[in-house]
Amino acid sequence: MPFTRRMMLALLASAAMAPMLPRTLRAQAKAGRPDDAALTEAYVYLLGRMLVIRQERKDAGAAGFAYNAIKYNPLGSADFVNPNFDVAYLEAWLAADDDAAVLLEVPKIEGRYYTAQILDEWGEVIANINERTFPSKPHGAFALVKPGTNPPIPAGAGRIELHSAKAKLLGRVELKGDPEGAVALQKAFTAKPLGKIDVAAPPAIPDFDNATLLGAEIFDHVDAAFASALDVSPVAAPMQQKVRAIADYVASGPEARADVDRRLKEKIVPQFIEDALTKSAPYRNHWLVGGQGGNYGSDVGMRTVANYAGIWANSPEEVVYFVASRDAQDKPLNGGQSYVIHFPANALPDSVVDAYWSVILVGMPDYRVMPNPLNRFNLNNQSKLEKEADGALKIGIGPKPVAGVPEANWLPSTPSRPFSLTFRTYVPKDMVRNGQWTPPAVTVVQ
Repeated sequence: MPFTRRMMLALLASAAMAPMLPRTLRAQAKAGRPDDAALTEAYVYLLGRMLVIRQERKDAGAAGFAYNAIKYNPLGSADFVNPNFDVAYLEAWLAADDDAAVLLEVPKIEGRYYTAQILDEWGEVIANINERTFPSKPHGAFALVKPGTNPPIPAGAGRIELHSAKAKLLGRVELKGDPEGAVALQKAFTAKPLGKIDVAAPPAIPDFDNATLLGAEIFDHVDAAFASALDVSPVAAPMQQKVRAIADYVASGPEARADVDRRLKEKIVPQFIEDALTKSAPYRNHWLVGGQGGNYGSDVGMRTVANYAGIWANSPEEVVYFVASRDAQDKPLNGGQSYVIHFPANALPDSVVDAYWSVILVGMPDYRVMPNPLNRFNLNNQSKLEKEADGALKIGIGPKPVAGVPEANWLPSTPSRPFSLTFRTYVPKDMVRNGQWTPPAVTVVQ
C-alpha cells in the first residue's frame, strides 16, 4: 500500500514506548513534545521539499548553468539519479517573475516517443507536452508564467501557469534506433526569457545524501523551504502547520533538539529508508509499483519517496515504474550474485507498452549507475536481445555472463555492491496501469 499518513501511523503504533524522559523534557512535552507518529509525518513531508532543493542547488552549481537555458545531455550521460539511456534527454530550470514569462519551443515530432515534462518545486507534474496530453497543441511555442501574473506573451503561444516562480523541465526524445535523428530533435527544443527575470537563489540547506539524511537540522529551514514554493497538495496547510509546531519544539532548547535528533537518527530515518524500498507503494512479484508518480494528491509520503529514490517521477499515463531491490525470496539484490528475469512468450514487455520499455541497474543508496567493462547499464526494446526457442525472453543480471542466458541479454552488476532495478514502461497499456501486469520476479541462479 502507498506510504501514506495511515501507514506511518500504523508502523509507529507498534513501537516500544520511549524511555523515561528527563525532567526538562517532561516539562517540554507539556508544551508540545511530538510523539513519534507526528514527528515521522512532519519529517517525511518536509524531506520531500528538501530533496528538490538539494537537486536544484546541485544543478545550479554545475559549470555553465543558467536558469532558462536548456542543457542538452549527451547520449549515454549517466550523471544523475536513475538515468534514462533510451532517449535523447534535455533539462532546464525555468523561471518567470511578475513581469516576464519564459518561452518554451517544442519541435514537431512524429513516429517516436517524446514529451516535455514540466514539474514544480515539490516534484508535482504541471504538464506533459506531447500529442497524447496536448492533442490540440502538441508542439510549438508555450509561455510559462508565474501564477497570478499576466505578463505579455507572443500571439499563438500556449499559456501554462506554473505553481511558483520556478519549474523543472525534462525533455525526452526516444532514440528508436536513430540516435542522430533524436539528437537533432533534442536540440530543436529551446527556451528563452521574455524579458529580464529576477531569479531567487534556492534556499540554503545543509548538505546531505541519501545514505545520511538530515536530522533535527531539517527543522531549522522551514520558513525558507515553504516560502520558496507553493505546495499544491490538498493537505499542504495542515502538514505545514505540523512541521512548524515541531520546528518550534526543536528551537525551544538543546534538550528538545537532541531528543528530536536522536529519534530521527535511531528510528524514524532508518524506517523511512527501509519502507521506501518495499512498502511505499503496491508490492507485487517483489517489485515496488510506482504507478502513482507525478501527481500525488494527499499522499505526500509517496511524493517524498519518489523524490528520494528517483526524483522527477512522471504521471502514470506517461510511464509506470517498477523498482526491485529484492529477489524472489525477498532477499536484497547483491552484485556478487547472478539472477534471471524470465518473461514468458505470452507476456513479453513489448506487448504491454505503446512506446517502449527498459530496465536499468543502479547502485544503492545513491541510485546511480555503477561502472562495468561493457558500459552497459540498461536493456530495452531496441537492444539486440535473443529470445528462447519458445519465444520467451530471459534477462540475466550478475557480475559475469549468466549461465543459460545469451550474453547479449546480460546486465552487468558490481560484486559486493547492493543494487536496484528500475523497469520503465512508457505509455503503458491499461493492463499495466490497472495492476494486471508486473515484471516477473528477479530469481537467483543457483
